[in-house]
Amino acid sequence: METKYSSRQIITLTVLRVVIGWHFLYEGMFKYIGGVWSSRSFLLNSTGPLAPLFKMWAQSDKAIHYIDVLNIWGLILIGLCLFLGLFERPAKLLGIILLSLYYFAYPPFSSAAAEFYADGNYWIVDRNLIEIASLLVLASFPTSYRTGLDRFMTNYPVRGFFNNITGGRLKNKLIPKK
Repeated sequence: METKYSSRQIITLTVLRVVIGWHFLYEGMFKYIGGVWSSRSFLLNSTGPLAPLFKMWAQSDKAIHYIDVLNIWGLILIGLCLFLGLFERPAKLLGIILLSLYYFAYPPFSSAAAEFYADGNYWIVDRNLIEIASLLVLASFPTSYRTGLDRFMTNYPVRGFFNNITGGRLKNKLIPKK
């Protein structure tokens, strides 16, 4: 059974996808263009359940180099994919994973969070959790096959691969029968 979205639903979900994509892209480009950004202090000062692991990584220059490169390019590529509606499903999954790492580095329920107030950081719910929830909503209601570059991908030879990463939902909708 095919789910039909109204025009308003498609527009709203697309705007949400594009806005989140822009946020990821901007954060990645800001770190890349600045040239001096490093995740070392973020990891060294983490307070969450993964803090021991993050602090261990922060002690290694080699690990910091890889983490910085992965973080910057992860943000840029996830942002571009969401913004353009290209490889939407894996971009959402990777975005959720990345945001979860940020969330658990500085969870808003830790003892350190209880001592101070920061804009966008409230008890349990913070910006990262809101964006994770938004990506989960977008994962439940995909739009890129209608309003993104994913709609053009079904006509290329990689469509078997593409259908695998999109859960096969495009196979019967957009690929013409032979």
